Amino acid sequence: MEQKHATGQTPNHYDLSGRNLHVVYSTTGIDGEPHFSYQDLQQTLNFSGDEIRLAATEIGTLVSVTTRMTVDTGGTTFSVLLPMVTIPGEQTVPVRTIGITTLHRFSIVLAAGQRDFYTVTPLNGSASRVFF
Repeated sequence: MEQKHATGQTPNHYDLSGRNLHVVYSTTGIDGEPHFSYQDLQQTLNFSGDEIRLAATEIGTLVSVTTRMTVDTGGTTFSVLLPMVTIPGEQTVPVRTIGITTLHRFSIVLAAGQRDFYTVTPLNGSASRVFF
């Protein structure tokens, strides 16, 4: 009898939570666009398409969105680091990673010094392969 080995697939859906944060990221949706949902204690934000920025690194894929933008004082971004994950078949696998909230300070007066400040949040959840 021949055995069939399940080939691993890359996830296209992540559902992650930690310390008052809930993030859902899909690499594609029914409309063919990526979707990112960000929820903290103050707000729920939804992003799609080019509002979502990706950066591939040797430690994983950094997925970033702008959660607050001001004209004169800077803004805030949220990034989640997605580790390399292989899913056997159509299963869901657990994922542990981090979310990084970055406060970007902007000042026409302050020309020197640190202007980006980070808060790191451990995130736990799942990665899965969803068919749209």
